[in-house]
Amino acid sequence: MIDPDLAAHIAEHVRPAEVLEVDEAALELEPLPDDRFLDRELSWLAFNQRVLELAEDPAVPLLERVRFLAIFASNLDEFFMVRVAGLKRRIATGIAVTAASGLSPRQVLECISEEAHRLMARHAAVFAEQVQPGLASEGITLVRWDELGESEQERLRKFFRRQIFPVLTPLAVDPAHPFPYISGLSLNLAVVVSNPSTGKEHFARVKVPPLLPRFIAVDASGRPSAPDVQAASLERGPMSFVPVEDVISEHLDQLFPGMEVQEHHTFRVTRNEDVEVEEDDAENLLKAMEKELLRRRFGPPVRLEIADGISPRIRSLLIRELAVDEEEVYELPAPLDHTGLHLIADLDRASLQFPRFVASTPRQLAEVESATPADMFAKIRERDILLHHPYDSFSTSVQTFLQQAAADPQVLAIKQTLYRTSGDSPIVDALIDAAEAGKQVLALVEIKARFDEQNNISWARKLEQAGVHVVYGIVGLKTHCKLSLVVRQEGEGLRRYCHIGTGNYNPKTARLYTDHGLLTSDLEVGQDLTRLFNQLSGYAPKSRFHRLLVAPRSVRNGLIERIDREATAAREGRPAWIKIKVNSMVDEAVIDALYRASQAGVPVDLVIRGICALRPGVPGLSETVRVRSILGRFLEHSRIFAFANSSTGEDATFEGPEVYIGSADLMHRNLDRRVETLVRIADADQVSELIELLDESTDPGTASWHLDAEGGWERHHIGPDGPLVDLQAAQISRQHRLRRRSGTGR
Repeated sequence: MIDPDLAAHIAEHVRPAEVLEVDEAALELEPLPDDRFLDRELSWLAFNQRVLELAEDPAVPLLERVRFLAIFASNLDEFFMVRVAGLKRRIATGIAVTAASGLSPRQVLECISEEAHRLMARHAAVFAEQVQPGLASEGITLVRWDELGESEQERLRKFFRRQIFPVLTPLAVDPAHPFPYISGLSLNLAVVVSNPSTGKEHFARVKVPPLLPRFIAVDASGRPSAPDVQAASLERGPMSFVPVEDVISEHLDQLFPGMEVQEHHTFRVTRNEDVEVEEDDAENLLKAMEKELLRRRFGPPVRLEIADGISPRIRSLLIRELAVDEEEVYELPAPLDHTGLHLIADLDRASLQFPRFVASTPRQLAEVESATPADMFAKIRERDILLHHPYDSFSTSVQTFLQQAAADPQVLAIKQTLYRTSGDSPIVDALIDAAEAGKQVLALVEIKARFDEQNNISWARKLEQAGVHVVYGIVGLKTHCKLSLVVRQEGEGLRRYCHIGTGNYNPKTARLYTDHGLLTSDLEVGQDLTRLFNQLSGYAPKSRFHRLLVAPRSVRNGLIERIDREATAAREGRPAWIKIKVNSMVDEAVIDALYRASQAGVPVDLVIRGICALRPGVPGLSETVRVRSILGRFLEHSRIFAFANSSTGEDATFEGPEVYIGSADLMHRNLDRRVETLVRIADADQVSELIELLDESTDPGTASWHLDAEGGWERHHIGPDGPLVDLQAAQISRQHRLRRRSGTGR
């Protein structure tokens, strides 16, 4: 149970934006306009449109365009499962309120439906009219059953009998068999069969088993192959792929012997799959979460996808039995479910993909790879080490740090947060090794990490069995911060080594996401992390921190304080600027502070991958604000907050710009309902490096999307002299140059 003092503090300080205190200078200004916020849901859809624009871009390698189509589809699945489902639930229960954008809940839902229908139709058109023909020109064909040759069909019939037929389960619908439960995101066949003796028709549903490959590959010899064979065989010649539902449809007569198949159509349902646990009433959070995950399977439908050409009677039957509204129906060209296109994108065709990239060991750690475990700690003692993944290797930095800590006999304790990690995590293995070696090991596992709940429950149990002290954080708050603390005996005392990051301890996503991390043995940071871990695992509600801002207490207020400081500096004629890079910006209090700073004349540069509710370039409100978005081969995931910091007198704690990195986005959930950390970067060279990255991100010569005051995003990637600079490609080139200059390999 949460400590009463901490609960009282949260209740006092976590308040709606409109009642937050502002300084006296702000009170003298004109009230801000009511229509100053863009709608967050529509802004998210605009983000997914940017993903789609990458799939439309002929300059992007073909298989990467396929991947962006799959990412668009999976993004939209999650949007419906969580955001749309949550909005519908709030409307149904009468607790929905007008959005900050001024739209009523039903207006938001209507706008989502209109925009989602438009985007899904556009997505299907890109696949059918651009990407699919492009694949065919490269010998990769996605064909329907009737387009296969007779020998190929015969081989697929044998494949069906051996590999598919045994796992299919047809479900009839009649007075003795009610309409079956349709699981979320499953692909299904709606089948109408008739009895030749009586002429009576019956409806049945056949689920496409999710463990089957979404597309079945037929190599040049006509043999069906499993996914692990496809990549190896494709470079040898042309290959065709058949949707698995086509193979099943062709053999429906074997599922209903003695009946005649009249018609069949594919459909797919998206359900409310958000998880809610009443933690205050849960004796055991782990068991409560497991029970809630079972309920997730039976959430109400929020979207029905059906293949075009479906008969009106089957369409009506599905709408009626699934209890969806007409606007929740999305009729699209077959095949449905483009999330399965990842299988095609993974094919081994280097000429159709981004150039291969291998991360480098950070220069400061380049000597560590073949040295003793103590050398890693020696390097960190020399100076703070700033990491930039995926350009800096995760495995030879963070992963090595924890593995060496687990093996080092001088290490006494390891404390670690785990929000999301991989299925074969070397980080978890290192924690288990450390515990088995007799070290004190604490793992704070966030089992409420959305859609990773089951994985994290499994890891929690595995860690507990190994002797790791597993805790689940503070009731009512998700623990989203990315922290490692290693306590080591050195000489006559203890030294603490820390890692604070912007991304998860997941070796797989560390190769795909851009994130920053700080390795440090700084005394103040070590004290900060010790206090924070004590707060998370025990009772320490009044902890104070030196180099950290910690949500839900001090991230919002700390950032607003620094924004206001820049506004004051601008009004007094001193240098002032603000540069922020986050995934999403929604929090009204922070946005209002940025508006006030802009009104004071502060240049504000924002790099936002996803949602942005701030309107830039509005006369008298945000004229000095620029908003850019960068998408590419890597997912931009790092969060950086930089301020000119030209304070003087008593306000000046140090000279020069002030820069933080950390786990927090500027959203209500991050600032109010999560434990987040931002750490101040103390090394002047590293401060300059981060500011330079922000400046490159917003440079007119860098390819990006520009946000206008009405919420429209315009892509700028071609200049008068040709393509603009790809920021991520430039970072890769820089790493290659540094590697050659230092003479180090990976």
